[in-house]
Amino acid sequence: MHSLDNYPFPLVAILRGLTPPEAPAIGRALFESGFRLIEVPLNRPGALDAIKALRTVAPDDALIGAGTVLTRGDVDAVAAACGQFVVSPNCEPDVIRQTVKCGMLSFPGVATPTEAFRALEAGAHALKLFPAEMIPPAVVKALRSVLSEKTHLWPVGGITPANMGAFVDAGATGFGIGGQLYRPGTDAAAVKRSAEAFMQARGALMQKS
Repeated sequence: MHSLDNYPFPLVAILRGLTPPEAPAIGRALFESGFRLIEVPLNRPGALDAIKALRTVAPDDALIGAGTVLTRGDVDAVAAACGQFVVSPNCEPDVIRQTVKCGMLSFPGVATPTEAFRALEAGAHALKLFPAEMIPPAVVKALRSVLSEKTHLWPVGGITPANMGAFVDAGATGFGIGGQLYRPGTDAAAVKRSAEAFMQARGALMQKS
């Protein structure tokens, strides 16, 4: 199993609606911009095949996984597609435990301290703070105050290069980025421009810290 220690301040690209034919070009645009974690949500057709396609062009240090994973059966399907991590919008301990059992990293969605501790107890490797629109920096700071300093906290939802700093100041250690980076039909050139803007903001925040 991979370790998040090798991915400081990760940005996870969430490619909802990515089709298998376009996956290689979109993936290359992201990898060239510096992204190393790519998530393809399962609630759109072709997601598992898109994951397989991304794996064919991914650098050795990249991780490709699935999002919107809701059941243990979903976890098994992701493992069969050679996925390397699992992201959920919710905290379901059985899904987390099955993910770990399959040798993949687990990033469940949480919104409260109760969910956060339940997810960590089940074996989660990072916590997706979702939706970030209802978990502002003040809430992130409160969560950080009761969690181990080693706990990865990644706001997801409405993240832009401009608002990342306030979350980082509150204790966020990474982000998931969806519609601000990719929407169905977005071409590789546009994805690369957006990706580079996010990476520039990431670099500035890492220097600041």
